[in-house]
Amino acid sequence: MRALVLERPGKPDTLREQDMPQPQPRSGEVRVKVHAVGLNPVDYKLALTGLPTWEYPFILGLDVAGVVDAVGPDVTEWEEGDPVYYHGDMSKPGGYGQYSIAPAHTLAWMPEGLEYSAAAALPCAGFTAYQAVNRKLRAQAGKTMLVHGGAGGVGGFAVQLAKAAGVTVFATCQRHNFNFVKDLGATEVIDYKLDSVAERIDTLTDGRGVDYVIDTVSSDNATDSLLMLAYGGEMVCVAGLPDLYTLAPGEKALSVHELALGNAYTYGDLAAQEDLAKIAREFGALVSKGTIKTMVQEVIRLTEIPDALERLSMRHVRGKIVAQMMTT
Repeated sequence: MRALVLERPGKPDTLREQDMPQPQPRSGEVRVKVHAVGLNPVDYKLALTGLPTWEYPFILGLDVAGVVDAVGPDVTEWEEGDPVYYHGDMSKPGGYGQYSIAPAHTLAWMPEGLEYSAAAALPCAGFTAYQAVNRKLRAQAGKTMLVHGGAGGVGGFAVQLAKAAGVTVFATCQRHNFNFVKDLGATEVIDYKLDSVAERIDTLTDGRGVDYVIDTVSSDNATDSLLMLAYGGEMVCVAGLPDLYTLAPGEKALSVHELALGNAYTYGDLAAQEDLAKIAREFGALVSKGTIKTMVQEVIRLTEIPDALERLSMRHVRGKIVAQMMTT
C-alpha cells in the first residue's frame, strides 16, 4: 500500500511517500480502508520526538474515516463494507496510508449524512471538545465560558458545543478569524495579540470572571487564566496544567480538569477505549443533526500533508484540514 512515512523523528518535511506492507488484523482488530484522515497538532509534535514503541518507518495519523476491509478473529460486531470512523492509538501505525488497523471496540459507525472527509475532521479535536464541555464541565445554560483558541479544532468545536448548551461564549483568536468564530457561536471575540484578554473578560463579566475556561494553548496560558475565573469556576486544560500555587489556598475554590484522550490506549484502559466509541456516536449524532459544524476548511492529497502540518505547527490554521486518500 502507499503511505506517508516517517523514517526517524523529525519535522513534517521529512515525511516521505512510499510502499508499505499491507497490515493484517489480529484478534479483536479490524483493517480499515482509509478514505480520509484528519490532521492534528499532535501529529507534528509526535513526529519531532517519536515514541519508544514505534518501529520505523512509522505511519502517523489519528483521525480515520473509511470502510472495514477485513476483520480479525473474535470480531463479531463489524463486517467488511461497514463505514466507520475512529480516534486511533498514537503508539501504533495510523491513517496516513491506504489501510490502517484499529481495535474493533473503538470504532463507531460513520455519522449519518456525512462524507468521509467530514467524519475524519471530528475525532481528535471534536471528541476532546465534547469531553471538555459535555463530560467534564457539564456546561449549564446561563453560564459564561472563555475558550482560548476559538478558531482552532478543539476550540472551534468547544465554542459550538457551549453555544448549543446555552452558554455565553467568549473566545480568543486573531482578528482575521473574528467572523469565523462568531459564526460558530461566540458572543464576543478577543484578539489575544492586540488586546489584554484579562481586561476584556473583566469588562465583559463586570469583574466577576467566567464560570468556565477551556485552554488549548499552554500551561502558562492556563495559569494566566486562573485569575479570569469566577469564584467556584472550572477550567479544562488540553495543553498543560496551570500553576495552582499562584493562588492562595481556597482563593477561588476552583476545579481543574485535564484531558488526554489518547492515553486511553497508553494505559490500556478498556472502558476508556470503549468510551471513545461512545463519544464518537454521541458527538457524531450532533453533527448529523446540524448542531455542530465539521469546520473542514481544506481537503488535500496525501502528498500535501507535510506542508499542511508545517502550517499547523505555526498555529495559524483555521478549522480543520483533512487529507483524502486514493481508494483504489
